[in-house]
Amino acid sequence: MNTVTPSRRLGQGVVIGAVLIVISIAALVASFQIDKDPGGGWGARIFPLAGSGALSIVGLLELRSGQIASVNAPTKVNPSIWALLILALGYVWLISKIGYLLSTGLVAPLALWVFGIRRPIALLLAALLCPAIYHLVFFELLGVFPPYGKWFDLLDILQGY
Repeated sequence: MNTVTPSRRLGQGVVIGAVLIVISIAALVASFQIDKDPGGGWGARIFPLAGSGALSIVGLLELRSGQIASVNAPTKVNPSIWALLILALGYVWLISKIGYLLSTGLVAPLALWVFGIRRPIALLLAALLCPAIYHLVFFELLGVFPPYGKWFDLLDILQGY
Protein backbone atom coordinates (compact mmCIF):
# COMPACT_ATOMS: atom_id res chain seq x y z
CA MET A 1 0.00 0.00 0.00
CA ASN A 2 1.40 3.34 -1.03
CA THR A 3 0.76 6.31 1.18
CA VAL A 4 1.65 9.77 0.06
CA THR A 5 3.00 12.08 2.69
CA PRO A 6 2.38 15.75 2.06
CA SER A 7 5.41 17.91 1.73
CA ARG A 8 6.29 19.71 4.98
CA ARG A 9 8.32 22.77 5.87
CA LEU A 10 9.29 24.63 8.99
CA GLY A 11 6.47 26.58 10.56
CA GLN A 12 6.53 30.34 10.65
CA GLY A 13 7.07 30.32 14.42
CA VAL A 14 10.25 28.26 14.09
CA VAL A 15 11.69 30.58 11.45
CA ILE A 16 10.75 33.73 13.36
CA GLY A 17 12.10 32.28 16.61
CA ALA A 18 15.41 31.36 15.00
CA VAL A 19 15.77 34.80 13.42
CA LEU A 20 14.98 36.52 16.73
CA ILE A 21 17.59 34.42 18.52
CA VAL A 22 20.25 35.24 15.91
CA ILE A 23 19.43 38.95 16.15
CA SER A 24 19.53 38.77 19.96
CA ILE A 25 22.97 37.17 19.87
CA ALA A 26 24.24 39.91 17.54
CA ALA A 27 22.70 42.58 19.79
CA LEU A 28 24.29 40.95 22.85
CA VAL A 29 27.73 41.00 21.23
CA ALA A 30 27.21 44.63 20.17
CA SER A 31 26.09 45.52 23.70
CA PHE A 32 29.41 44.42 25.12
CA GLN A 33 31.16 46.85 22.76
CA ILE A 34 29.63 49.76 24.70
CA ASP A 35 32.11 51.12 27.23
CA LYS A 36 31.42 50.70 30.91
CA ASP A 37 30.84 53.75 33.08
CA PRO A 38 33.95 55.50 34.38
CA GLY A 39 33.16 53.96 37.78
CA GLY A 40 33.16 50.47 36.20
CA GLY A 41 29.37 50.03 36.29
CA TRP A 42 27.17 48.68 33.53
CA GLY A 43 25.77 52.13 32.71
CA ALA A 44 24.63 52.64 29.15
CA ARG A 45 24.97 49.01 28.17
CA ILE A 46 22.30 47.82 30.61
CA PHE A 47 19.38 48.65 28.28
CA PRO A 48 20.84 46.94 25.19
CA LEU A 49 21.74 43.91 27.33
CA ALA A 50 18.23 43.74 28.77
CA GLY A 51 16.76 44.16 25.29
CA SER A 52 18.99 41.39 23.94
CA GLY A 53 17.94 39.09 26.75
CA ALA A 54 14.26 39.87 26.23
CA LEU A 55 14.61 39.29 22.49
CA SER A 56 16.22 35.90 23.07
CA ILE A 57 13.42 34.90 25.45
CA VAL A 58 10.81 35.92 22.88
CA GLY A 59 12.73 33.96 20.24
CA LEU A 60 12.81 30.86 22.43
CA LEU A 61 9.09 31.16 23.15
CA GLU A 62 8.39 31.56 19.45
CA LEU A 63 10.54 28.50 18.69
CA ARG A 64 8.65 26.53 21.29
CA SER A 65 5.28 27.48 19.83
CA GLY A 66 6.46 26.97 16.23
CA GLN A 67 4.94 24.05 14.41
CA ILE A 68 5.56 22.16 11.22
CA ALA A 69 3.26 23.62 8.59
CA SER A 70 2.18 22.27 5.26
CA VAL A 71 3.58 23.71 2.06
CA ASN A 72 0.20 25.18 1.24
CA ALA A 73 0.26 27.40 4.34
CA PRO A 74 -0.13 31.08 3.52
CA THR A 75 3.15 32.92 3.15
CA LYS A 76 1.76 36.44 2.82
CA VAL A 77 3.56 38.94 5.03
CA ASN A 78 1.53 41.63 6.77
CA PRO A 79 2.16 45.00 5.06
CA SER A 80 2.72 46.60 8.48
CA ILE A 81 5.85 44.50 8.90
CA TRP A 82 7.27 45.84 5.64
CA ALA A 83 6.29 49.37 6.64
CA LEU A 84 8.11 49.02 9.98
CA LEU A 85 11.19 47.57 8.30
CA ILE A 86 11.35 50.45 5.82
CA LEU A 87 10.68 52.92 8.63
CA ALA A 88 13.49 51.43 10.75
CA LEU A 89 15.98 51.59 7.89
CA GLY A 90 14.91 55.14 7.08
CA TYR A 91 15.24 56.08 10.75
CA VAL A 92 18.84 54.90 10.92
CA TRP A 93 19.64 56.80 7.74
CA LEU A 94 17.87 59.95 9.00
CA ILE A 95 19.76 59.87 12.31
CA SER A 96 23.05 59.98 10.42
CA LYS A 97 21.88 62.97 8.36
CA ILE A 98 19.73 65.15 10.65
CA GLY A 99 20.53 63.82 14.12
CA TYR A 100 18.65 61.92 16.76
CA LEU A 101 16.09 64.47 17.94
CA LEU A 102 14.59 65.42 14.57
CA SER A 103 14.72 61.85 13.28
CA THR A 104 12.89 60.53 16.33
CA GLY A 105 10.38 63.37 16.11
CA LEU A 106 9.60 62.41 12.51
CA VAL A 107 9.61 58.63 12.89
CA ALA A 108 7.75 58.22 16.21
CA PRO A 109 4.38 59.40 14.83
CA LEU A 110 4.90 57.37 11.66
CA ALA A 111 5.47 54.24 13.74
CA LEU A 112 2.30 54.96 15.69
CA TRP A 113 0.46 55.46 12.39
CA VAL A 114 1.57 51.99 11.27
CA PHE A 115 0.14 50.59 14.51
CA GLY A 116 -3.20 52.26 13.84
CA ILE A 117 -2.96 55.43 15.92
CA ARG A 118 -4.65 58.16 13.89
CA ARG A 119 -5.54 60.90 16.37
CA PRO A 120 -3.64 64.05 15.43
CA ILE A 121 -3.02 65.03 19.06
CA ALA A 122 -1.50 61.61 19.82
CA LEU A 123 0.76 61.84 16.78
CA LEU A 124 1.80 65.37 17.73
CA LEU A 125 2.53 64.29 21.30
CA ALA A 126 4.63 61.39 20.00
CA ALA A 127 6.60 63.77 17.78
CA LEU A 128 7.35 66.02 20.75
CA LEU A 129 7.55 63.71 23.76
CA CYS A 130 9.40 60.70 22.34
CA PRO A 131 12.57 62.63 21.39
CA ALA A 132 12.47 64.60 24.65
CA ILE A 133 11.97 61.59 26.92
CA TYR A 134 14.46 59.36 25.08
CA HIS A 135 17.03 62.15 25.08
CA LEU A 136 16.57 62.69 28.81
CA VAL A 137 16.87 58.99 29.65
CA PHE A 138 19.71 57.96 27.36
CA PHE A 139 21.83 61.05 26.81
CA GLU A 140 21.34 62.97 30.04
CA LEU A 141 20.71 60.33 32.74
CA LEU A 142 22.76 57.47 31.28
CA GLY A 143 25.41 59.62 29.62
CA VAL A 144 25.26 57.86 26.25
CA PHE A 145 26.88 59.78 23.41
CA PRO A 146 24.11 61.11 21.13
CA PRO A 147 24.43 60.48 17.39
CA TYR A 148 24.86 63.81 15.62
CA GLY A 149 23.59 64.56 12.13
CA LYS A 150 25.89 65.21 9.22
CA TRP A 151 23.68 67.82 7.51
CA PHE A 152 21.99 69.41 10.50
CA ASP A 153 21.46 68.66 14.16
CA LEU A 154 18.97 70.27 16.50
CA LEU A 155 21.32 69.55 19.43
CA ASP A 156 23.75 72.14 18.04
CA ILE A 157 21.07 74.77 18.52
CA LEU A 158 19.76 73.49 21.85
CA GLN A 159 23.18 73.11 23.45
CA GLY A 160 23.94 76.72 22.61
CA TYR A 161 21.29 77.78 25.16
